[in-house]
Amino acid sequence: MRKNLVLIACLATVGCSDDFRLPFIYRLDIHQGNIYTQEMVNQLKPGMTKRQVAFIMGTPLLEDAFHSDRWDYIYSIEPGGEERMQKKFTVQFDNDALVSVEGDLRPVNTYTPEAKKDVTVIVPKIQRDKTLWEAIASLFD
Repeated sequence: MRKNLVLIACLATVGCSDDFRLPFIYRLDIHQGNIYTQEMVNQLKPGMTKRQVAFIMGTPLLEDAFHSDRWDYIYSIEPGGEERMQKKFTVQFDNDALVSVEGDLRPVNTYTPEAKKDVTVIVPKIQRDKTLWEAIASLFD
């Protein structure tokens, strides 16, 4: 019994080492900062107000007190204890109007509105049995 405990303690110590990782130990993905996507960046248009940009992108992670017309969005992920990846996105304003964006993602105007198609759906009336209350109420009618 004592040998088993020593063996378990040794395996646990080896499993916690940074150099040697056991394949069956699950490590969480660590997300930090503002999560933003290409679809969110594509919605940004020149001339948008700060409120409109904040509605699309969320509140910025960094808002410099000395440069209130610059918002920085930073997102980093460390997937399962692997190398950390980081994305940066900066938005510039002039008199509360969006003038430029820079960073890892660029707005791409690939939006093509689809033609509206009128579709008529006919839903048949369902024949159902009366509920208990409807059956009792029909006795007194």
